[in-house]
Amino acid sequence: PLSCSNFSHLIYKIKEGLPKGTLIGAIGADLQLDLSVNPPRSFNLELKTTSQQYVSLNNTTGELFTSAVEIDREALCAESHEGQGCALFLDLLILPQQYFQLVKIKIIIEDVNDNRPHFPVNEIRVSVPENAPVNARFAVEQSAVDPDIGIHSVQTYWLVNDYGVFTLDVEENEGGELTPFLIITESLDRETQAEYVTDIIAEDGGSPPLLGTATLRIIITDVNDNCPKFTESQVNVTLYGNATKGMQLARLQAYDPDEGANALITYTFSERVTQESRNLFHLDTNTGVLKLAGKIDNNTGKLYKLIVLANGPTCIPEVAMVIVHVIRQLSGPPAVIPRYIASEKDGVVSISESEPPFSPIAFFTIKNTEPQQKIECLLEGTGPFRLVPYERFKNEYLLETTEVLDYEQQQDYEMVVVVRNPHGLVVNTVVKVHVLDVNDNAPVFKQSFIDVAVEENNPPNTFLAQLQATDADSESRGEVYYLLGADAPTIFDLDRSTGVLTVSTSLDREEKETYRFMVRAVDRGTPRKESIATVIITVQDRNDNSPRFINKDFTFFVPENFPGFGEIGVLTVTDADAGENGWVALSILNGSDIFVIDTGRGALRAKTPLDREQQGTYYVWIEAIDGGEPALSCITMVTVLLLDVNDNPPTVLFPQSNQSYMLVLPNTLPGTSITEVYAVDRDTGMNAVIAYSIIKRTDGEPGSFDIDPYTGNITLRKTLSNRGLYSLWVKVRDHGQPELYSTVLVNLFVNETVSNETLIQSLLPRSVDIDHGELPPDKEGRKSEQVPNLCGEYKVLLLALSATCLGLFLTVISLVTYICCKKRKPKKKRLDSEIPLKLNHEMVDKNPMEISNI
Repeated sequence: PLSCSNFSHLIYKIKEGLPKGTLIGAIGADLQLDLSVNPPRSFNLELKTTSQQYVSLNNTTGELFTSAVEIDREALCAESHEGQGCALFLDLLILPQQYFQLVKIKIIIEDVNDNRPHFPVNEIRVSVPENAPVNARFAVEQSAVDPDIGIHSVQTYWLVNDYGVFTLDVEENEGGELTPFLIITESLDRETQAEYVTDIIAEDGGSPPLLGTATLRIIITDVNDNCPKFTESQVNVTLYGNATKGMQLARLQAYDPDEGANALITYTFSERVTQESRNLFHLDTNTGVLKLAGKIDNNTGKLYKLIVLANGPTCIPEVAMVIVHVIRQLSGPPAVIPRYIASEKDGVVSISESEPPFSPIAFFTIKNTEPQQKIECLLEGTGPFRLVPYERFKNEYLLETTEVLDYEQQQDYEMVVVVRNPHGLVVNTVVKVHVLDVNDNAPVFKQSFIDVAVEENNPPNTFLAQLQATDADSESRGEVYYLLGADAPTIFDLDRSTGVLTVSTSLDREEKETYRFMVRAVDRGTPRKESIATVIITVQDRNDNSPRFINKDFTFFVPENFPGFGEIGVLTVTDADAGENGWVALSILNGSDIFVIDTGRGALRAKTPLDREQQGTYYVWIEAIDGGEPALSCITMVTVLLLDVNDNPPTVLFPQSNQSYMLVLPNTLPGTSITEVYAVDRDTGMNAVIAYSIIKRTDGEPGSFDIDPYTGNITLRKTLSNRGLYSLWVKVRDHGQPELYSTVLVNLFVNETVSNETLIQSLLPRSVDIDHGELPPDKEGRKSEQVPNLCGEYKVLLLALSATCLGLFLTVISLVTYICCKKRKPKKKRLDSEIPLKLNHEMVDKNPMEISNI
């Protein structure tokens, strides 16, 4: 604090980049203020936009924090110099009035290494002359900059690759700025390597240090350190005496590996070349072409030696010798005059490949020959051409083809028409032939059959294949575009330019497995040519179809006591998929302890014979699972209905015993119902329809009692005159085939009262009194009447009944199958849960009539 009592000055130091909420300082504690006074002190910052975005103040405690905006020293103090530092200045007021105090706060922002050096350009170019001495220094003007200060700024530079001929040195100027200098450590030669490219790295002093990179391109500039050199130091030229003025004799060539002005070469004659030679021969200063400038004397032979100098800047001239041999011409060389029949331009004859063999190309007329002189004319070169004398004209020759030309095999030919006279003088005439292309090639597919495999359920616009066809013709004649054949379905698209074949919709193998159509490749020639290929698209199967039973559910009618593992019925199941996806396995979800199913045929069988009287209807749930991944399935319900077989005789429920009896009063009036015989049959239908009849009587008055054949009701037929026991043997039979029956003994004691029960019991018939040959025991095993042994007859009837039931069963199955096929509906996936077997057991149970045993 300063001397003024209500003025204080605080200084804090923080690093740049601190996160929000970092404590800068506790002003109340630093000023040693009592914060417990009443009224409490409040701390308030003077409103300054710049300060508010960097710091926040707790008005109660006086704690100063960093705010949401991180402090960037380089952005905050962009205009300050390195020596000035970077600081925030705040004015804080302590209120209320009795505590008023002004506090000047200075927050010094210390630098952190959060900026890497960077060069002002991505590529720095430094030019170095190739004759620069070792240790020569070249400043790299585009040095790197780093917004950080002090040790965090740029500290050094280095090269990634110095090629063994460079190094870097760093110099610091009065302002503290570092400048890299490129130092030459070995001799340079531009003709060996004209440029070096490497990376220059600027490194700061942070920990870890940060780097900046730029490309350093070192360009070696040329100096004139090479002189011209002739490719040939001596050139020999033969010149005939009748050579024409302006004829080119030779071309002297010299080279200088320098570049630009340092490589300029001028050609001159040496001062030792005579004026006569200078008048006869002309040397082009720039090109070095030597031409005949005057007329040669044909009558004399002579030898000329011409010394030619190649001059370069600051160089000693290079010397070459040209020796010209002038040969006296006894007679002039033949003159060859070509006359072209085919189209000719700039010495090149053009002929179409469609021309037939022996098409004429040009005439060659030989002149400047003596009348008796024999001229030899021949054609040199390869190709289907020949040079023949033209009919009877002397010194006329015709150049023609010998076979059809083929542009695709060879486009250009070069031949030489050689004419030689008897003196050995030779004249060569070059003939160039260019073959013109015609549209004689149709496009050729890379494959004539294109097999494509694609999985069904593909997304629209799926790529199938890219057709490739080539045409050996040139220009537009060889440009190929692609078209679909007329037999191609509309779902396929073919890009005319690229040959990419796509399908616009999703394919379904079950709808169609193979597509076969033609595609065309057409060129753009005139007339157009085309070729065709066959595309075969095979749609590969995916497991997208569940197995389907031919019926929604099945009902089978089976006679009871059907033999074990006999075939109850066949379940037909299909799967539209192919391969393993279409393999179907059948399994029983419920009732597998009773039934078994043959997966191969779908035959349902019972493990044991079934008894309708125990259970007449079975509900079996069958699941079909395919072999796909993942597997799909469906479920159907099979109802097995057991057809009744007459295998149960009637069961007499009343009277309960052959030893029971009933009191009948003597004065009972005729027509009175005395009692009844009640029986039941566990079979059904006609097998359970019961008929009652009296087959034997032991009463004292025959015909005293009648029995109703339908109800079993026994009535008094006439007045009873005798007292005593009346016994009626009643036969209870069913209407089945074969007929089964039971018998029962009805005992009626006629008297006014029962006075001696022992007597009555003695009168009742005993079992020994029963005719065993006629009355077999009933099915329940009671000690009662016996029935005749009819096993043989039962077997015959049972076989006949089984054959009848099987025929009926097959008829029902055929009818059900036909109806289901006519009314087949889309399958619905059943719940994949186990359905318990429904067991229905209906029994007719009638309570027997209560009787009194007297």
